[in-house]
Amino acid sequence: MDFTSILSLVIAGLITNNIVLVRSIGICPFLGVSKKLDSSVGMGAAVTFVLVLSSVVCYLLYHFVLVPLEYEYLQTIVFILIIAVLVQLLDIVLKRISPSLYNSLGVYLALITTNCAVLGTANDVIANGYNLLETVVQSVSVGLGFTLALVLMAGIREKMELSKIPKPFQGLPIALITAGIMAIAFAGLGGMTF
Repeated sequence: MDFTSILSLVIAGLITNNIVLVRSIGICPFLGVSKKLDSSVGMGAAVTFVLVLSSVVCYLLYHFVLVPLEYEYLQTIVFILIIAVLVQLLDIVLKRISPSLYNSLGVYLALITTNCAVLGTANDVIANGYNLLETVVQSVSVGLGFTLALVLMAGIREKMELSKIPKPFQGLPIALITAGIMAIAFAGLGGMTF
């Protein structure tokens, strides 16, 4: 694996193939947590951590357990179980280490378990035939791309609270319109080549 292919994975995960804005995966926590900048940073970090850890564990389990035993068809069920266990561990750790972050995330911490971005990335690394290094690079890039989208949206939504928005567009409607405009901007960068 050369530097160009690593750079391509990083740029794709961050911008040109952003999991939320270009692929529309992980929208629920994106819209739910992006109201405040501090909670969006915490959620992005938590999702990135779980995403990287679960992708690596899923990769190892797939290649060293499921494939040798010819149980590849159990991939989705096994991956969901791994993600659920990792999120529960993160829940316990955050409750002890950072109660303020735990309280600010609230119910959204449980959403990581059902966050399609985490499962989608674990499935993508298997489907694309990535090796372990590519899996780590892809997972970190996707997690940082998720965090980038979340932080940008939170910053915009905090500014919108100070703006006069017509009543029918207040709340979720303007958030969806903003997300659509952001998605167009990110997708427009898809023609970048190296």
